[in-house]
Amino acid sequence: MNFLITPAYAQAAGTPGGADFVMQMAPFAIILVIMYFLILRPQQKRAKAHAEMIANVRRGDTIVTSGGLVAKVVKVTDDPEIEVELAPNVRVRLIRSMITDVRTKGEPVKD
Repeated sequence: MNFLITPAYAQAAGTPGGADFVMQMAPFAIILVIMYFLILRPQQKRAKAHAEMIANVRRGDTIVTSGGLVAKVVKVTDDPEIEVELAPNVRVRLIRSMITDVRTKGEPVKD
């Protein structure tokens, strides 16, 4: 008559499934927080500083373009373009976003 008795298997203690899920996701959350502070936040700060630098370009500034050209700003307007002088009597228009660095500050803005 032993064929009617089925073996009983041990079951895990009554731990809720939600706690296991949270414990498995905790390392991923920690990695995301670390990535934010080490990668994304400094990149956002650099982008903000670059945008501020471009907005503050004025006549007489010496700039470096993304192509490696060093030029002097001749004319600044509210347009996305500025006029720069690469050499004596060689003036070109340049898109503001192509400025990578402002080396020396020029004259103050005239009122």
